[in-house]
Amino acid sequence: MAGQSRKWMILVATIWIQAFTGTNFDFSTYSSDLKSVLGISQVQLNYLAVASDLGKVFGWSSGLALLYFPLWTVLFAAAIMGFVGYGVQWLVITNVISLPYILVFLCCLLAGLSICWFNTVCFVLCIRNFPANRSLALSLTVSFNGVSAALYTLAYNAINPISTQLYLLLNALIPLIVSFAALIPIIRQPPLEPLPPDGVRRDSFMFLLLNILAVLNGVYLLLFGSKTSGVTSARLLFGGSILLLILPLCLPGLVYARNWYLHKVHSSFRLEGSGFILVDVDELEIHKGMVTREASFDGYQLLNDDIVLRTAITPVQKSFIEDNNSRSCCSKLITRNQLGMLGEEHPLFMLLCRSDFWLYYIAYFCGGTIGLVYSNNLGQIAQSLGQSSETTTLVTLYSSFSFFGRLLSATPDYIRAKFYFARTGWLAVALFPTTVALFLLASSGSLSALQAGTALIGLSSGFIFAAAVSITSELFGPNSVGVNHNILITNIPIGSLVYGFLAALVYESHSTAGSKTGSVICMGRDCYFLTFVWWGCLSVIGLASSVVLFLRTRRAYQRFEQDRIASSMLYS
Repeated sequence: MAGQSRKWMILVATIWIQAFTGTNFDFSTYSSDLKSVLGISQVQLNYLAVASDLGKVFGWSSGLALLYFPLWTVLFAAAIMGFVGYGVQWLVITNVISLPYILVFLCCLLAGLSICWFNTVCFVLCIRNFPANRSLALSLTVSFNGVSAALYTLAYNAINPISTQLYLLLNALIPLIVSFAALIPIIRQPPLEPLPPDGVRRDSFMFLLLNILAVLNGVYLLLFGSKTSGVTSARLLFGGSILLLILPLCLPGLVYARNWYLHKVHSSFRLEGSGFILVDVDELEIHKGMVTREASFDGYQLLNDDIVLRTAITPVQKSFIEDNNSRSCCSKLITRNQLGMLGEEHPLFMLLCRSDFWLYYIAYFCGGTIGLVYSNNLGQIAQSLGQSSETTTLVTLYSSFSFFGRLLSATPDYIRAKFYFARTGWLAVALFPTTVALFLLASSGSLSALQAGTALIGLSSGFIFAAAVSITSELFGPNSVGVNHNILITNIPIGSLVYGFLAALVYESHSTAGSKTGSVICMGRDCYFLTFVWWGCLSVIGLASSVVLFLRTRRAYQRFEQDRIASSMLYS
């Protein structure tokens, strides 16, 4: 039982790490000052944002480090990289030292790399300690990465709400402090123990409680994250946010009191395991046999045929089969080289040859990546519309709704008993708000449109970021998810470079030179109008790609769900 308690302590430590290491989301709060101090153009500023995202290209180095060093060493290496990367930038922006542009670029790259190393540590902790509920653990902890900007805004307001240079100092110090706080739970990791028969259900209930606390945290930050009424009240609000982060430490006590919860509360719920892992231990072993590398396709097909022969074919299935028999161009596009089953391992060459991967890549590239580039440009967007004073509010708004979007990515796991929908279908639904928001921003330059668009883009991109790991695991194999997901997110630095460069060119084409530094400043709707139109058109391509991906993969998801239900009936 002590081991069960310690694993929840580790989950809370992982939440802390994620909550304070999404430091790339507050770039827009100090980007204007950095641009002014360095005397650079908008294109050069975009390259600094790209450098932070470029760290994801080297994310594989964290996995390599874990092969030779313990987990806590990798954690502190990430903290030191962030301390140096952001600390040197702070010295530059405060005019303590002067560095050439290329060294500032390398500092941004180092800071971005630190975020990837932190993420790897958190992913490993979740997978090691929650193998039967890893999707729920990952979606919950990754969600807190979205509130980093709101938490840093509260800290900024509580200390010195005048100089935005403080953000860089906080980015350097706080992750290091949190790493020390998380050290003891990580060092005292419990040995992996098999869960009792009711263990997965009990853990699912714990995750439900944690998600409720997470929603309260998000609502709190949304309501109070950008309040600037006074330093004293700001300190109280920041203290309240820290208290909400500490509150999940009550979970170890809940573990010891599990009998009361199981008999009084849990009996009224029907909670399933996470989207890729089944509920009961016996079912879990069957499902592992389906998705691991050692399981052959023939073995899976025999199991599937045996179950399907015993199950009556429904009218919905008949209509689906009849639809597949039509040989139109659209049906060929959907059925050609279609994914046969979920969880089949895809090595690198096989992954790159599969159409589903490139549809997924385009959907991410034209969806979630646009949202990230939008957040990087939020400071200049607000400035161009005469809303510079609202920058921190907009950053908090994006951060909070990104957090809610990440939390919503776990919804399919909780409602699957009543309503089952392929996760790729949820991806298509999540991309739609980005398209709506971008055309809304292109049509109006009002503050209300800016706030609504920012909230919608944050919600959409947050869902995509959190759901991506589970989708990659389901479509291309759980054992290969580390390599395959790193290949997928190479679209982020590429998109950051391309989208940001185009936005900077449009911005500078309507700008005038600043009076002191020579850096260009653009005012008016024209600064980003064409950018929003182009981004909106690209998001339509991403939406169409995600719909095709859903149509190509829904059969595999339906088959998986049929097998899950059939196996649960066999062992019930």
